[in-house]
Amino acid sequence: MNEDIAAVPTVYFPTRFTFNHYIELFTRRPFWRYIFNSAFVSITSTAVSLAIGAPAAYALARLRPWGEKAILASVLIVTLFPGILLFLGLLEIIQALKLGNNYLALIIPYTAINLPLTILVLRSFFQQLPKDLEDSARVDGYNTFQLLWQIVLPMTLPALVTTGILTFIFAWNEFIFALTFMTREELKTIPVAAAQLGGATIYEIPYGPIAAATVVGTLPLILLVLFFQRRIVQGLTAGAVKG
Repeated sequence: MNEDIAAVPTVYFPTRFTFNHYIELFTRRPFWRYIFNSAFVSITSTAVSLAIGAPAAYALARLRPWGEKAILASVLIVTLFPGILLFLGLLEIIQALKLGNNYLALIIPYTAINLPLTILVLRSFFQQLPKDLEDSARVDGYNTFQLLWQIVLPMTLPALVTTGILTFIFAWNEFIFALTFMTREELKTIPVAAAQLGGATIYEIPYGPIAAATVVGTLPLILLVLFFQRRIVQGLTAGAVKG
C-alpha cells in the first residue's frame, strides 16, 4: 500500500498487501506493449549478436586470419569503450538514416555494443575444443560451415546460452538509447515506461506502480536465468576449468 511505502518511520515489513498497483499498471498504460517492445528488441539483438559473433569467434580461434592480433586488440578496445560515449555519434546516425521511432534504432546499437564481448567469450571456448575432432570431421567431408553448425555450436551450447543471456540482459535493461530514440508511446521499452510513470498530480510520486513495474520488468530475467540455469552453470564451469 502507498501508506506503508510513504510511512514515517519507515515500514520495512508491510502488513497490508494489494494487487491494485499491478492492475493499475496494465489498465492505465499499455504495459503489455512495453513488454513486447523490450522482448522483441532484446531477443532480436541477442540472436543477431550470436549469429554474427559465433562465426567471427570461430574464425579467430581456428582459421587464424591475417592480422589476427590487430583484430583481437581492436575487439578488446571496443569492449572496454563505454557505450554512453557513443551516444552523440549514434544520435547523428539515427537522424541521418531516419531511424527514429524504429526498432532498428535500438537493435543495431545493442548488437554493435554486445558483439565484441560475444566474440571474445565464444572465442575462448572455441579455442579449448579438441582440434582432433575437427580434423576428423574434415576427413569425413565437412566444410567449415558444416563443421561450425553441426559439430562446434552444439558442443558449445552452454557458452552460447551464457553469452546470449548476458547480451539479453543488457538490451532489456538499457535506458538512455531507448529514451532518446523511441519517443512514440507505443514503442517505449519497460525501463523508459517505468521511469515515466506519473501520479494523479504532479506532486504525487506513484511508489506503488513504480514498484510493480520494477517487479514486472525483473521477473522475465529471473525466469530466463532459472530456465537456463543448468546451461549457465555448465558454461561457467567449463570456462573456469578451461581457463
